[in-house]
Amino acid sequence: MKVVVLGVGNTLLTDEAIGVRAVEALQQRYRLPPEVNVIDGGTAGMELLESLEDLDQLVIVDCVRVGQPPATVIRRIDDEVPAFFRTKISPHQIGISDVLAALTLRERFPQRLALIGIQPKDLDTGIELTPEVAATIPEVLALVVEELARVGVKVVEKA
Repeated sequence: MKVVVLGVGNTLLTDEAIGVRAVEALQQRYRLPPEVNVIDGGTAGMELLESLEDLDQLVIVDCVRVGQPPATVIRRIDDEVPAFFRTKISPHQIGISDVLAALTLRERFPQRLALIGIQPKDLDTGIELTPEVAATIPEVLALVVEELARVGVKVVEKA
C-alpha cells in the first residue's frame, strides 16, 4: 500500500502555511507506519509528480478560500477535489491542479483522494499562523487520521 499525506502552502504568508504546519504536527504527534509518506510540498508543483504517482491514497492538506468564516475546516473527497482546485482557491493551487491533471493524463492518479482545507484569516507576510487557524490543527489531524483509517492505515498517537 502506498499512501501520501501532502501538506502544501507558502510558509512566508501567515495562514497559507497551514498545510505544511499540519503535516509537521502529524509527524510530531503520531507514529506512522512505513507505508505512509508525509511530504512537505511547500509551494512545489510538478516537482511532486513522481512522489504522487500510483498511490492508493493521497491526502492533501491546504489553505483554501471557500467563502466561509476564518478557520473553517472542509473536506472534499475523490472527484470533488480536482473540480475544487479549478475554482482558484489558493495562491499555489495551479501547481497542485497541474499535478493532479498530469497524474490523470499519465493514468497514475491516486485510487483515493482527499483534500482537507482550511479557510485562512490572514495571508499577509508572516511566518506564524494566526491563533484561530493554528487552533484548527487538532481537527485537521483528526480528519487526516480518519482518511488514513478509511484505507486501513492505523496510526498511533505518541505518548
